[in-house]
Amino acid sequence: MKTIPIALAGFALVAGAMPAAAQDRWDWRPGERAYDLRGPGVPILFPELRDNPRGRAFVMRNFDFNGDGFIDPREARAADRAFAEAAGPRRDRFDWRARDRGPVVETDTRWDRGAMRDYHFRQTPRGAMLTLQEDVLFQTDSDVLRPGAVEKLRPLAAYLRGNPGVRVAIDGFTDSRGSVAHNQDLSERRAASVRSAFDAMGVTRARFSVAGHGEAQPVASNATPAGMRLNRRVEVTLLGQRADGFAR
Repeated sequence: MKTIPIALAGFALVAGAMPAAAQDRWDWRPGERAYDLRGPGVPILFPELRDNPRGRAFVMRNFDFNGDGFIDPREARAADRAFAEAAGPRRDRFDWRARDRGPVVETDTRWDRGAMRDYHFRQTPRGAMLTLQEDVLFQTDSDVLRPGAVEKLRPLAAYLRGNPGVRVAIDGFTDSRGSVAHNQDLSERRAASVRSAFDAMGVTRARFSVAGHGEAQPVASNATPAGMRLNRRVEVTLLGQRADGFAR
């Protein structure tokens, strides 16, 4: 398997530099172009993000959840929260260059048809969709991927590397516990964490659309623990693909 070094958000492991929870998520790479920050959330951003080219790239790469090129207050607060977790109490001394030291990322384009069949895709109007339950990916009320979650996603990442024309939608959902605002924010952060995992496995993040839906669109009743478990999920859709193409 070929590998190349790449600087990635979640896997730039600088000993003692940032909490483990912050190591697993974000794309810290400098922008390939200059990013302009626009939107009502921009004044909320820390100066270290708003006034720094690296900070602007960090915000736009990770927190423009709906891909519209604007930062709203909710996205700005999520960016500030992530940066504060990584930087600690002295944000003004944050070392952006330390985030450029990354690990190796897979580039092998071979994929396993049997492993793709085991995802049990189902057909939707948008394409072939698989559902990943919360207990496979996350601890309750957390957006940090479990250690085994990346292994669950690895066969799909290999397929996507081997089929660079396939675009992907990642949609996060929660149950109805907690406030509407909290559930919306959690669903967005979880969907973004899954995208970051694919990015770390060599799948270009520009191929993904990411959305959180909070407690909307339940697939079961929230009146029972079993129903709530089904509603806490992330759906990954291979846009325009046929589910029966993976069943053979």
